[in-house]
Amino acid sequence: QVQLVESGGGLVQPGGSLRLSCAASGSIFSSYAMGWYRQAPGKQRELVAAIRSAGSTNYADSVKGRFTISRDNAKNTVYLQMSSLKPEDTAVYYCNQVPWLGGSWGQGTQVIVSS
Repeated sequence: QVQLVESGGGLVQPGGSLRLSCAASGSIFSSYAMGWYRQAPGKQRELVAAIRSAGSTNYADSVKGRFTISRDNAKNTVYLQMSSLKPEDTAVYYCNQVPWLGGSWGQGTQVIVSS
């Protein structure tokens, strides 16, 4: 089973940038497609970016052109570079396999976009 630890969140002004990291351990990380999910207050968790083991990526329309997902298989780490942040990006961000296969979630990292 994969254990996941997210970090890098914080408070940022609209238009700002953040880089999130997700350290994975406990399984064959490089074989999995991974993604960043987010859950805003009162809303369902949604997938915003995904990266396959070979490196191809997909993004939700709401973040396309602003977020970039990447991975370092040697470090078992997935990153999410977020720029041009908007208040509607405020959420707890999680990483996990894509598609989600029922494994446990990490604690997430809070992103607040506010002036």
